[in-house]
Amino acid sequence: MQKNSVISPWGILSSLVLVVFVLPIIIVISSIFGEWSENWSHIYDFALFNYIYNSSILVIGVLFIVLIIGTTSAWIVTNYQFFGKNTLEWALILPLAVPAYILAYTFTGLFDTYGTANILIRDLFGFEDNYTLFPNVRNLVGAIIVFSFTLYPYVYLVTRSAFLNQSQSMLEAGRLLGLNAIQIFYKLGIPIIRPAIIGGAMLVAMETLSDFGAVEHFAIQTFTTGIFRAWYGMYDIQTAMQLASMLLVFVGLFIILEKNSRDNARYTSKSSTYKPKKLKKLKGYKAFFAFVLCFFPICIGFILPISELSVWMLNYNLNFFNDKFWTTATNTVFLGIVSAILCSVLALIVNFLIRLKNNNLSKIVSSLLSLGYAFPGLILAVGIVQLFVWLDRYLFSGSEIVLTGSLIGLIFAYIIKSYALSNSAIESGYERISITLDESARTLGTSDIRLLSKIHFPLLKTSLLTSMLIVISEVVKELPATLILRPFNFETLAVSTYIYAAEERMIQASAPAVAIVLIGLIPIIILTKMIRLSRVGRKQ
Repeated sequence: MQKNSVISPWGILSSLVLVVFVLPIIIVISSIFGEWSENWSHIYDFALFNYIYNSSILVIGVLFIVLIIGTTSAWIVTNYQFFGKNTLEWALILPLAVPAYILAYTFTGLFDTYGTANILIRDLFGFEDNYTLFPNVRNLVGAIIVFSFTLYPYVYLVTRSAFLNQSQSMLEAGRLLGLNAIQIFYKLGIPIIRPAIIGGAMLVAMETLSDFGAVEHFAIQTFTTGIFRAWYGMYDIQTAMQLASMLLVFVGLFIILEKNSRDNARYTSKSSTYKPKKLKKLKGYKAFFAFVLCFFPICIGFILPISELSVWMLNYNLNFFNDKFWTTATNTVFLGIVSAILCSVLALIVNFLIRLKNNNLSKIVSSLLSLGYAFPGLILAVGIVQLFVWLDRYLFSGSEIVLTGSLIGLIFAYIIKSYALSNSAIESGYERISITLDESARTLGTSDIRLLSKIHFPLLKTSLLTSMLIVISEVVKELPATLILRPFNFETLAVSTYIYAAEERMIQASAPAVAIVLIGLIPIIILTKMIRLSRVGRKQ
């Protein structure tokens, strides 16, 4: 029957989309089978160990701190009632709006020898000009702290969701067996949600490995800085792709671990004695201690950087809201809107195809397309440049360069990176539309196109808007891919922030940085509404 036929216009379309999406990755991987230059030999002899060592220590250190902050804060706000709890449960995700590179720039401006914090201490206590209370943060330890306080919400979100579904009966059984509150947390609460924790941790690891702005600012040699230097320092794209292939191996391992953890995740109790959670009310020093534990990561990851950036912007930097700033902002919003529309439309078509045909090919295509989010923007940029160079050479022979260095490559990278976010929003929207609605439309002779445009599209408006807002936020923050793929003299807010910070002009970087954070708050507001709807005791 046609319904299950793979060879159809819809099936051909989905297959073509998949091929186009994976070509940049295939090009990067194929570099392994190419020639190994003298630059590679130099990197192998003098730099590769540092790349592996620093990247490994960075990931391990970040995971250690993130797991402590994410699981502890999620457990506290899920199981206890105390002053400020209702605000803290959604405020704990605010640091997601602050990219790691912006927090790194802020920390430098705050804690350097002549940073705001050390100057304030010297002025208050009359110390000498060379006195420094706060240590230098531009090192591996500083990078671990920066990544930890911007990425812990990944673990917090998944563990809180899992804790919400744990049975009160299980926790009461633990108390009857003589376990105290801390023992219930690490002997009962944590082991049961281990798959969720692993999934969140793998997302953190992939984000840490793919970052460029923060590690470059802190002068830490990692795979991403090595790729960038091989390309722009040695002008050797082949070596850059070979380094990217090695990074891709690590990312692939994390993808597999994250996938397996989600497949094995079971958060609900099969017992018939399931009870809703009863929050234990904390008073006195216990309530104060719980509040401080949850407020501290919010303070470091959001309040501190946004306060410092706002002070720089309002007191010293108002003149930077000039024509150049608005041009940069317009470029950023334009790229965000175009990428969001294309990405959302693509996700809508793929999910409609899954619903319409319900064959394995459509589901495989959707799953593979969603993996693009896990690949670092730097790797995608390397592959896209090579792909477009090849297309310019063979499709536009004898003419000027058409694709390479155009906005097309940049938007292409954004779509690959953001498809998973769009797909998640559209997929959840489709789950709320009954299949009987489609069957009724079929009996009335409705075509596929009319079914999508006249029935599904109006019902999915909220999901489409959510998808677009989330993609815009992701595009605004993306730095590595934008740096490599942007046309000459074309700047976005992320690039402008990076250029100012690279020149140690932290105050000038504040205006675009604040704009990035404000736009990054859009998906946070959406997540906040979801968290409020998921509060314990709320009727579904």
